[in-house]
Amino acid sequence: MSTVLTPEAAEPKPDAVRPREHYLNVRFGIASWLLTVDHKRIAILYVVGITLMFFVGGAAATIVRVELMTPAGDLVSRDDYNKLFTAHGIIMVFFYLIPAIPAVLGNFVLPMMLGARDLAFPKLNLLSWYIYVAGGVFTIVALLAGGIDTGWTFYTPYSSADSHTHVIVTALGILIVGFSSILTGLNFVVTIHTMRAPGLTWFRLPLFVWSSYATSLIILLGTPVLAITVVLLAVERIWGVGIFDPAIGGDPLLFQHLFWFYSHPAVYIMVLPAMGVVSELVAAFSRKNVFGYHFIAFASIAIAVLGFLVWGHHMFVAGISPYASLIFSLISFLVAIPSAIKVFNWTATLYQGSVSWQTPMLYALGFIGLFTIGGLTGLFLAALAVDLHVSDTYFIVAHFHYIMVGGTVMAYMGGLHYWWPKMTGKMYPEWWGRFSAILIFFGFNLTFFPQFVLGYQGMPRRYHEYVAEFQILNVMSTAGASILAVGYVVPLIYLLWSLGYAKDAGPNPWGATGLEWQTPSPPPTDNFAKTPVVVNPPYTFTAKEAEVVG
Repeated sequence: MSTVLTPEAAEPKPDAVRPREHYLNVRFGIASWLLTVDHKRIAILYVVGITLMFFVGGAAATIVRVELMTPAGDLVSRDDYNKLFTAHGIIMVFFYLIPAIPAVLGNFVLPMMLGARDLAFPKLNLLSWYIYVAGGVFTIVALLAGGIDTGWTFYTPYSSADSHTHVIVTALGILIVGFSSILTGLNFVVTIHTMRAPGLTWFRLPLFVWSSYATSLIILLGTPVLAITVVLLAVERIWGVGIFDPAIGGDPLLFQHLFWFYSHPAVYIMVLPAMGVVSELVAAFSRKNVFGYHFIAFASIAIAVLGFLVWGHHMFVAGISPYASLIFSLISFLVAIPSAIKVFNWTATLYQGSVSWQTPMLYALGFIGLFTIGGLTGLFLAALAVDLHVSDTYFIVAHFHYIMVGGTVMAYMGGLHYWWPKMTGKMYPEWWGRFSAILIFFGFNLTFFPQFVLGYQGMPRRYHEYVAEFQILNVMSTAGASILAVGYVVPLIYLLWSLGYAKDAGPNPWGATGLEWQTPSPPPTDNFAKTPVVVNPPYTFTAKEAEVVG
């Protein structure tokens, strides 16, 4: 994106690579961090919390995979196994996948992409982090006190009447963290509408901003429904009011309708920001304008709209009307179209581009490959006959993880590596970055592709014992999970190492065109010395800029 700047901003000073005073060192002390209203510092606070939750959820998954190496349930009891996969699902969905990209990458770069000094409501932004921490504390306390065994979907009437685990405390943690998402989404929407730099029209916005906007709309419209559902669950469990439990006059299908009305759009809360990240990476490392910019931008809005109309495809085996199932099936096929538009347009962008195989680009390519597999298998589940066969099998587990882990986590890692020099002013060891990206890609496929076969052959999910015929594929899956774990630990090590030992990054090490790359690294507290004026569309590379980076 080209900009018009004041002469002082256009000509960097000798110390512009790493200014003497920037957002990381302008104020010292723990209190200055815990009371900060700087969107960049709040993003760093989210990095700490989200990383911690990622490894807690990953530890639960590790125990699950070790248990499944053998057909007999010989490592943990069935009750503990239920609590482990529930803990893994709740922590990873609500405390990592949903907030990761908006809260970390969005918080850090979105105001700079808009040419703004901060988000519209800085104090509300800090409050959202404290609410996230409060929700996490409630959930971790529930897990440490004995856990919960309902699965992350809290299906009634088991969760509202029969489970003797800590359902209420865990649900309260999820209710609280939902308000964190709502505040972040509200902040993003108002900021995008009111704080764009002069000349930054809607169709000059980076595609990451478009995806963040669509995501924020889903958060604002969908999350309150989850909050209401959780409150109704607590009311039935505490006071015995017949809402979901058929034994006291309730309707368990009502819970599923309410839960999935939020939770299917929540898939796009996780994936849409990831798509925005990939658009930025593909443009930067192919040195080309994104092919079909307008189509990708409108596809984000289309996904947000259609995502609210397909919740029923989670209920094909739950007893809903066959006519309703047919409609939900058709719309589920329809929602795949805007996702496919993005994949085809990214591929067209790469065609004849000056592609650079830097670490962020490897993660972007990994996202495209894994998300494509996840999306295609989603079409299988939209087909009524196939869905009846593979429901509640490991086919569902594999599909979900190809979308969420293969999609969201790959994009988060790619975006983190892309903007890490801007966040810290430091580069990282490129060789280790490429190694970890490749390791994660192969480890992921070895972990989850065998689960498609397991599911098609009939292995049910959420069982800690299985017939011996399934052991070979389960051993392959567990071996892949061990590789995947190493792939996630390696970046943690070298990124922390880079803070003290890596070379300085410079203002724009990738030769990218976004407004965020017009500031020093790390950025000053107010981002820009003067408000930039945008004069060109995004991703406008000159002939010199279109050369391969690095």
